[in-house]
Amino acid sequence: MSFSEVSSLLEKVFDAKLFEINKQPITVANLIMFVLVISVFAVLSRIIRRILRGQVFPRLAIEEGTQYTLLRITHYLIIVIGALVAFQFIGIDLTGLAVIFGLLSVGIGFGLQNITSNFVAGLILLFERPIKVGDRVTVGNTEGDVVAINIRSTTIRSLSNIAIIVPNSEFVSSTVINWTYADQKIRLEIDVGVSYSSDLDTVLRCLREVAEEHTEVLTDPGPEVLHSGFDDSSWKMRLRAWIGNPRQHPQIRSALNCAIVRKFRENRVEIPFPQRDVHVRSPLPLPLANAAQSGG
Repeated sequence: MSFSEVSSLLEKVFDAKLFEINKQPITVANLIMFVLVISVFAVLSRIIRRILRGQVFPRLAIEEGTQYTLLRITHYLIIVIGALVAFQFIGIDLTGLAVIFGLLSVGIGFGLQNITSNFVAGLILLFERPIKVGDRVTVGNTEGDVVAINIRSTTIRSLSNIAIIVPNSEFVSSTVINWTYADQKIRLEIDVGVSYSSDLDTVLRCLREVAEEHTEVLTDPGPEVLHSGFDDSSWKMRLRAWIGNPRQHPQIRSALNCAIVRKFRENRVEIPFPQRDVHVRSPLPLPLANAAQSGG
């Protein structure tokens, strides 16, 4: 096959009509050019984001969560501009295309309500920023760090180093605990019961010493010890301690619990366990038995 025949064959392939959009024929060449333009803008987006992350943001001292939001918005804007340019490049009138998309959205919307709600929720998360990348959050029974906020879902790295994909709508419609939303300080509350036979002043002193001796407990605001009530077999005591690193709250809580056990044993303070007194009485004589004995 000669070069002219190959060239003619390729020309026929590229000029082959695939479909029409708003009476505009779309050929193989148009489709290839559309994908090529989108790919160029995708590469351009990656280059620009790399420059922003490596050179611009470090000079401006922007926090990690804000950096991520700006990078995602930049990426979406470049891709949208690329799509507009690609449509114009292949000769499609965007006015007519908007009408077609409007008609399609009515039918598609009923089947993609969940995806649409997650998309809108993703935009809310990016702009309103109730959570941001790097935050420690608890969603349901899952606690972990936010590592990515995408259009449809958010990725959380759990404490077991497991990536958990959570739909964005969960963060908008459900209760979410953000441990690092504004102020990094959080207050731990540890409840413990002590025996009624314990010396109250010794109990108060021991709990305060436990908090003051832990290096992660803040002195401003300082720890508090409260007598919060009475149980059947114990006083209910509560230790309140502020810490500056919310990501360490499980470890610090465990350390304080262990220190309380040791401190109470050193000072002979008893932590009671539930007890029940059972009184056994002699059985009462039955009337039938008495009657039988008297008759015999």
